[in-house]
Amino acid sequence: MTVRYGTRSETALLKCGQWLEVLDELTIGAFTVGCDHSIIAINYNAQALIGMQSEEVVGRDCREVFTGVPCMSRCVLADSGKAPVMDPDVAVTDENDMTLWITRMATPIYDDSGKLAGCLTILQDHSPISDLIERLHHEESKLKNVLDSLDSGVFTVNRGGLITFFNTAAEQITGFNRKRLLGRSCALLFEGPRARDLLLLQRTIKDGKSRQSHQGRLIDREGSVIPVQIRYMALRNEKGVSIGGLATFNDLTLVRQLHQAMDNRYTFEDMIGKSPAMQKIFKVVSMVAASDATVLMEGPTGTGKDLLAKVIHASSHRADKPFVKINCAAIPDNLLESEIFGYVKGAFTGADKDKPGRFDEAHGGTIFLDEIGDLPLALQAKLLRVIEDREFYPLGSHRTKKVDVRILSATNRQLQRLVAAHKFREDLYYRLNVVRIELPPLTSRPGDLPLLIRHIMRRVCALKGRRIPKVSAAAMKILLNFDYPGNIRELENIIEHALILCTSNTIRPEHLPDYLQAVKRRNPNRTPANKGRLPSEAEQIARLLNGHGGHRGKTAASLGINRTTLWRKMKQYRLSYSAAKGWHVSEDKNGL
Repeated sequence: MTVRYGTRSETALLKCGQWLEVLDELTIGAFTVGCDHSIIAINYNAQALIGMQSEEVVGRDCREVFTGVPCMSRCVLADSGKAPVMDPDVAVTDENDMTLWITRMATPIYDDSGKLAGCLTILQDHSPISDLIERLHHEESKLKNVLDSLDSGVFTVNRGGLITFFNTAAEQITGFNRKRLLGRSCALLFEGPRARDLLLLQRTIKDGKSRQSHQGRLIDREGSVIPVQIRYMALRNEKGVSIGGLATFNDLTLVRQLHQAMDNRYTFEDMIGKSPAMQKIFKVVSMVAASDATVLMEGPTGTGKDLLAKVIHASSHRADKPFVKINCAAIPDNLLESEIFGYVKGAFTGADKDKPGRFDEAHGGTIFLDEIGDLPLALQAKLLRVIEDREFYPLGSHRTKKVDVRILSATNRQLQRLVAAHKFREDLYYRLNVVRIELPPLTSRPGDLPLLIRHIMRRVCALKGRRIPKVSAAAMKILLNFDYPGNIRELENIIEHALILCTSNTIRPEHLPDYLQAVKRRNPNRTPANKGRLPSEAEQIARLLNGHGGHRGKTAASLGINRTTLWRKMKQYRLSYSAAKGWHVSEDKNGL
């Protein structure tokens, strides 16, 4: 991959470098273009597909260089980055007179303030698969064996829509076992009998015309939606009569992750859960997102408050405006005011120019105040004024600034208890608590664990470019019976740990972290100690410290906080260690 460093407007594009390298590993071509149409970076696969070296294209105007393959039917830059563009496949002849079928997709890239910084174009060669499909007849079992070894999912159906073939990649992508699908209706793979993709397949079988869907949707074994690029063609017998259909599909989970990383936008599909508690949350959020109501999210560490805030923003009318997050616990108290509200020149020693705060950056969009329970009392009054009057004083200024923002806040501490202890302003609490959403810990939604495990595995495997392994019954039993004091964040770490150690196609107990296996050995028939009640943050931290052998760095990573914040919380909760009890809440008021 070659990158050209240039103006400040290209800074956001340089962040795509890691994605270009990942796409290179997956034999997918990609390049980035700035708002001035100058090419910033291009990976090796894209160079091979277009037959040009990086030195020939980087720094030049894309409209002069790419007069063929990568030019889209609609320019993302000319359209102000309103939406990604995906064109039908195009045929390109390479230097050896070989025909390549290229899929092209362009997506806008935004900088940290939400402004359009450029675009990313993805190129993928589907010629090998297209060649196999054109040669395929319903009776050719040898070619079916070849299709079974492809990385793309393939399945065939008869005229009645019953599945007659389902290759290994299709099993890996969807989680379905082919033995349980063969002979059953293909409607199981789609979102109901009127799903757009199912109708496309039915029309293809009926009229014999090939079709494709660049934004297809399949359903996996757990009922979750898989974004796919899918092609349909009719299968004919020797007389040319249509006797069924064939579909080939590629998992677009990685592309979807790429879009989210580029513009920081998430949807309800990113939140997994079928438990009654989660379904209730989805229902409330779908109604609240469209309004400008202030929302307070409470729940233990790692339950998804950050993701929920992004979903609310992306589902609101402010989705095209900035989303700005402030972690009130991670910024030192003496810097917090200037960070949130900004300052004017001369406000203090070293303030040689005006500096806008986070509220300035979020103007027109959404500001997310994470760990709001750690906001100092002195700043709570200022925040109350912003909520009530939509204005504030920058540090050192005598003039107020007007601001138009939606305020979302989150905490893993119960604000009502802080109010009772006079550690949080009661009037601010009621202003923040217009709509309150409580996210449950994993221990209260065990039925969601299989869905979450598969969802996390598919996402991580897509990024690493590997097939999704199976989970052995023994390993699954351990995963389903662990308490997860770090909740979803800890589950993600455990799955990633297992995928790193697992070099086969099955995750076994030995691939899981040692502390999970130790807990299983100590009491294989135990029930969760905190079943029926919400664990306190002190208990969560103590259990994670014990699980990680007292290692504070690993514990902080599981909680999603830094070591300093962990140390402060340990002191606050008077956590101490003894050989008999391990880490626990000490009765000694001196604490640490």
